[in-house]
Amino acid sequence: MEPVERVEHLFDASIETKRTARDQLPGAIVAAGEAITRCLLGDGKMLSCGNGGSAGDAMHIAAELVNRFELERPALPAIALTADTPTMTAIANDYDYNQVFARQILALGSAGDVLLAITTSGRSPSVVSAVNAAHDRGLDVIALSGKDGGDVAALLGPSDVEIRVPSESTARIQEVHLLVIHCLCDMVDRQLFGGTT
Repeated sequence: MEPVERVEHLFDASIETKRTARDQLPGAIVAAGEAITRCLLGDGKMLSCGNGGSAGDAMHIAAELVNRFELERPALPAIALTADTPTMTAIANDYDYNQVFARQILALGSAGDVLLAITTSGRSPSVVSAVNAAHDRGLDVIALSGKDGGDVAALLGPSDVEIRVPSESTARIQEVHLLVIHCLCDMVDRQLFGGTT
């Protein structure tokens, strides 16, 4: 396959995954956006976590909420648990990497907060531990996952929301995760502050 054809193939694969996700995920995305909105209206905050590319996504959504997305509006409380390198490395060094998010949730999370747990496979041990810690502290969980949902899917309760991208490809899952994050930011902006476009 020539390089241009390969690029076109990757675009087509991404478009097809997004079309399938469009058919399957809007209800879950709306439920997640409503959960975040309820949390913020109740003076709660959103915590987010993930590893690798998902760590970048966790920081991305926190930045969009704290700063702004597309609407000029007040800052909203969100913390990316992936952003505090000294805390993460201290926990990994003194305890175990699998606790890097869970210990932060136990310190910072309160009932009424929401955890956005991002994992393409649903099997990241640090994210599984984070979901358990969130439940211990009374947080609702939004799981942004893919593949078969993994271990995280089995932990979710009736007040939690799973947004599982219908794909086995990590790259395609991550591409849809970014779109979902932008949908959630758009929903929060509109539900809290209105908007006409």
